[in-house]
Amino acid sequence: MTAQLPSSRSNGRQPDAAEQQYGRLRKEILDGSFPPGAVLLETALSERYGVSRTPIREALGRLAQDGLIVRSTRGFQVRQHTPEEILEIYEARIALETTSAALAASRRTEFDLARLTHLVAERQAATDPAQFGPLNNQWHQALRTASHNATITELLERLDNQLALYPYRRPMPTGSDRSAEEHAQILAAVRDRDAETAQALMRDHLRHMRDLRIEALLQERDG
Repeated sequence: MTAQLPSSRSNGRQPDAAEQQYGRLRKEILDGSFPPGAVLLETALSERYGVSRTPIREALGRLAQDGLIVRSTRGFQVRQHTPEEILEIYEARIALETTSAALAASRRTEFDLARLTHLVAERQAATDPAQFGPLNNQWHQALRTASHNATITELLERLDNQLALYPYRRPMPTGSDRSAEEHAQILAAVRDRDAETAQALMRDHLRHMRDLRIEALLQERDG
């Protein structure tokens, strides 16, 4: 899953310098401008963005809290995940997102249901593989919203950020992307307010996506 940038605060003020640099750096890490393993130095980033080192330092601290970068001997480094770490991330994601799916089945509103139904239909109608990932992400985000649990949603967004460091760089094998069908099945359980089935279907779906991501990472390293 691809994470979204945090929006500016809604109190009417403009984001401060540290917040602006955090958003800029975060975006460049997630879109691959700074790939896994890249070293991030305060002085170099200060020159790159034309700002002082203070907002850069604060932004790097926040990115470290997000789990996107780690400290290194030279400063900070964009985090590199091993297959074992990705498995750990999915263990946490499965625990949280299956709970989120069950809550969505119990708490969803008619508006939530309409939005989820629209996104499933849009995904089923899509023919361009480049659209599959963004549409899948939108559906997962809408389902989390339907759970009406902000804490779980926030934790899942952090896990999404870490997984976004490892996008699929090769086309999926034909028939491997069953997301449209699996999302439709989960939606049916949410529509019926069947929390147990929604939870079980989400577990199967995430395990399938976990296996595909690990396979893609191993193929990329072997290649």
